[in-house]
Amino acid sequence: MPTSLTLDTARRDDGKLVLTATGEIDLSNIDEFNDALRRAIAEAANNSGTFTVDLSAVEYLDSAAINALFARAAHIDVIAHPLVMPVLTVSGITELVTVEPASER
Repeated sequence: MPTSLTLDTARRDDGKLVLTATGEIDLSNIDEFNDALRRAIAEAANNSGTFTVDLSAVEYLDSAAINALFARAAHIDVIAHPLVMPVLTVSGITELVTVEPASER
């Protein structure tokens, strides 16, 4: 049974695209997350070329999700829930991508 994940895209007032994830991202729903990332890359290409992945409502992500973020590092910045910040830091993604803790927003 897939883990619950909701994905929404919207543009901020400044025009930047934001992909917002709510729930958990793991092997059971990674295809859905990858599809949303691909669509966001295509949509962002028509504007700034980058977009924000808002993980502020994601309290768990596994290695499949980390790999998906690494694969799109050139196109994204990330807002992360405090619980996933250590995972993002240890994985090294914070060396490639701007990652902002959700609590600072």
